[in-house]
Amino acid sequence: MDKLPFFLLMLALAVGIFAMLAVGWRNRLRRQADVDPLPEIPAELGAPLAAADGQYVASTTAGDWLDRIAVHNLGIRTNAELSVHPEGVLFDRSGAGPVFIPAARLTGVRQESGMAGKFVEKDGLLVLSWMLGTRELDSGFRTRHAEDKTTLLNALQDLIPAAPQANADSGK
Repeated sequence: MDKLPFFLLMLALAVGIFAMLAVGWRNRLRRQADVDPLPEIPAELGAPLAAADGQYVASTTAGDWLDRIAVHNLGIRTNAELSVHPEGVLFDRSGAGPVFIPAARLTGVRQESGMAGKFVEKDGLLVLSWMLGTRELDSGFRTRHAEDKTTLLNALQDLIPAAPQANADSGK
């Protein structure tokens, strides 16, 4: 019987922590209510230039790897397949719905070692930078097999429009 008060205290503490997490996530959703809707997946999507299974890490505000985007389930980590098509990039996420990024909205791709609570070896994540309305976002993906990362990276670099890349290279 001496353990019952301790158990009840721990249970109340756990419930309190989960309640605070839920309130924080709800407030984040409210703050991000102005985020534009996700682009539609084209009816006719061309054959993939590259594809790989892995983990969709999250989407964050560009340059702020701790500021997850909660709306549209963009901040939820889930298993996914990333495929690069002539029309854009498709994250086919398990349980969270697909995310399609048109090629014209991609602004960059790079390799990182972490974002939004996911840290891996050096250059273990692919991070795609893209525009959703007026917001620039970073979306992270970790391939299941290391050799797939180079294939995806090359396909993504070929897909990204030359104009934004040229401006970044010249420092403008």
